[in-house]
Amino acid sequence: MNTTEEQKFWNPYLAGIALGLVLLTSFVVMGWGLGSSGAANRMAVLAAHSVAPAAVESNPYMGKYVNGERHILDDWLVFEVLGVFLGGIVAAYSAGRMKLGVLSGGRVTPRTRLLLAFTGGTLMGIAARIARGCTSGQALSGGALLSTGSWIFMLAVFAGGYAIAPLLRRQWR
Repeated sequence: MNTTEEQKFWNPYLAGIALGLVLLTSFVVMGWGLGSSGAANRMAVLAAHSVAPAAVESNPYMGKYVNGERHILDDWLVFEVLGVFLGGIVAAYSAGRMKLGVLSGGRVTPRTRLLLAFTGGTLMGIAARIARGCTSGQALSGGALLSTGSWIFMLAVFAGGYAIAPLLRRQWR
């Protein structure tokens, strides 16, 4: 796909208001804010358990997810992430962007773009476990609760993004 094509997006202000209302609804209805790393963690433990159940059950960290009375996916975050996926489909369809492809440009091939996305996602996943929350949980939920740690985390995320962006932007053009 060519990046110079005009792409239709949702109005960012309306999308921000909608996200704020979803966050407020989540606090009111569920008693919790938004986040996704907990669901990804549960799915990873489920995958590991299907391959090596004895190792997972004896592991102090992962064992707590599989040794309880409830199923590992019996958590509201799993359903939240499913809703995010379905919401993404609705948003892409309603904006006329529902098509397969990998956006790339300049010297960035689709393969390089996917490799960078996988590497960045892996680093963010590891960081989310270390920080005890993903970017959405830290920024949206922690930020809404005025958590000092969440605000420091997000300032660090933005600083890291601004530091690395010039290096990747040169490749993109």
